[in-house]
Amino acid sequence: MGLFSDVLDFIEQSRMKKALTEKHKCYKFHIENLWNNARFDETLKTIFSLLKMKDENDKDIDVEVKFIVDDVRKVLEFQDAKDDPIQVPERLVRGLWMRMGYAGYVNDVSYLKSKLPKPYKFFVRCTVHALHHRKGGFDV
Repeated sequence: MGLFSDVLDFIEQSRMKKALTEKHKCYKFHIENLWNNARFDETLKTIFSLLKMKDENDKDIDVEVKFIVDDVRKVLEFQDAKDDPIQVPERLVRGLWMRMGYAGYVNDVSYLKSKLPKPYKFFVRCTVHALHHRKGGFDV
């Protein structure tokens, strides 16, 4: 394994292992449909959306779905606590990129994976592809 063994060990121990390794189909149409009809309720901290489904008689009906951060944590089996942070402070992100050997400007708003050493470039590529529905344009 050599070069990538540290990255593979990290993935194996990560709370995001299921999200990074499990195969699933997520069609662009479904994602667009969800977000085109979505609304966020600030007081409930909940996302609501209308999805079209077929009933028993094969007629189209609108069904309201709702989900919160806890639902995402449960489905992806993050194995973290409700109070764990979901955003990382900017200074910690910059420090992480520097420790990974990032060769670009670390105070920029966007980071390029092409500026990372090979093992981290591979890890970032796998993470981005696992968590996104697009097929290309992932350098930034």
